[in-house]
Amino acid sequence: MQDIEICYMPAIDMAQAIRTRKLSPVEVINAVLSRIERLNPRINAYCTLLDESARKQAREAEVKVMNGDELGPLHGVPMSIKDLTYTKGVRTTSGSKMYENFIPDHDAIIVERLKAAGAIMIGKTNTPEFGFTGVTDNMLFGPTRNPWNLERHAGGSSGGAAAAVAAGMGPLSQGSDGGGSIRIPSSFCGVFGIKPSFGRVPRGAGSSDWQTLSQYGPITRTVRDAALALEIMAGRDDRDRHSLPDTNLHYLALLNDNLKGLRVAWSPDLGYAAVEPQVLEKTSAAVSVFETLGCTVETATPDITNPGRAFSLIWAVSYAAAYADQLDEWGDQMDPRLVAIIKQGNDRLAIEYAQAMLEREQLYDRLLPFFETYDLLLTPATAVSAFDVRKLELTEIGESKGSSWLDWTPFTYPFNCTGQPAASVPCGWTDDDLPVGLQIVGRRFDDAMVLKVAAAFESASPWSHRRPPLD
Repeated sequence: MQDIEICYMPAIDMAQAIRTRKLSPVEVINAVLSRIERLNPRINAYCTLLDESARKQAREAEVKVMNGDELGPLHGVPMSIKDLTYTKGVRTTSGSKMYENFIPDHDAIIVERLKAAGAIMIGKTNTPEFGFTGVTDNMLFGPTRNPWNLERHAGGSSGGAAAAVAAGMGPLSQGSDGGGSIRIPSSFCGVFGIKPSFGRVPRGAGSSDWQTLSQYGPITRTVRDAALALEIMAGRDDRDRHSLPDTNLHYLALLNDNLKGLRVAWSPDLGYAAVEPQVLEKTSAAVSVFETLGCTVETATPDITNPGRAFSLIWAVSYAAAYADQLDEWGDQMDPRLVAIIKQGNDRLAIEYAQAMLEREQLYDRLLPFFETYDLLLTPATAVSAFDVRKLELTEIGESKGSSWLDWTPFTYPFNCTGQPAASVPCGWTDDDLPVGLQIVGRRFDDAMVLKVAAAFESASPWSHRRPPLD
């Protein structure tokens, strides 16, 4: 088999080929590492590459196959871990000069679980400093570029993760999402990413500073791969007091194309968002696919106002709590935009924070009756397609003005506030051949439904065969 076909093979197929000895773990790892070595200097998805370690693990995985040992569901499959996530013995910088040489003494829970499933970690993926924004650029490693157009952003904060998957530099990446950080880069890079329900995947020490906003999840090229990865990642762990009890759900077994009777709402703007015309065109067209799948689709918008102010305040205060005392020593070596956010958060009053948290609760209360009427909500994943890598923010969205990343990604952060599961599926390409993502939002804890609907959409409107023009 040609290396390029190995590199674009879904993780499930790859694991099966290894299990049946049609491919060896060594062959797989060598093919993927060769592609990384060739493409990563152009894309900058990986900030730390573990080539020697990965090859050693591949040889050990090969021995287990040949010995007939019991194999995990991801045995021999390459995976990447976001550089915010702790990895034992492997540098974890969080995209910050403050942690340029930091090496954790333990793995995050999610890393433990992926390793136990047989996956081989091949590297750490790039992220903005402490994951603070929707594009991936930092003062240590520079920007991650979009595989579809190297002059465009890959999105953030899991930009390196999404770019790696899109470019065939590994079938499975771990991301984290505190305001859209899985869904934004998945939309920009034309891959699948899901932010599970809050608590579905335990975090524990070495997790995001975004408190109850952030959640770990997978980024893959197919929904089936993400479903398997989420089965492995999910489940109670008392090191995370927010982790949900085990449900023994096998997401893969629940995927089918029977969506008959589902009531689906389509909101093109959530009542407050400006959207780029081509993004609106592609996402609107994609909605009709759900009707062919048996859903009842209505244009309907929840009775909410833009929660951006409350989200921004909680976000800024969280960063201030974590890093305000580091500014005297490290402030001049940090991203100036992040420094400004920390200072803003440090100046907020306790009552302002409490009011923002109250607004967050009110947002959920207002959404609850909407999701009693509808099983799912569809929106654009982002308001724009990938933009110029030299820009750190957008000032125009169609004919409207924007001032921060919250303006061009207005659809993601509300569901970090509510903790609901939400995914981005590729639903088309612009005239400039840039991917567009459709967001699928489910009821609280109904991750299985989001995956099922995403898989049905993928079957009806496939995307994984389409590859960036890199070769």
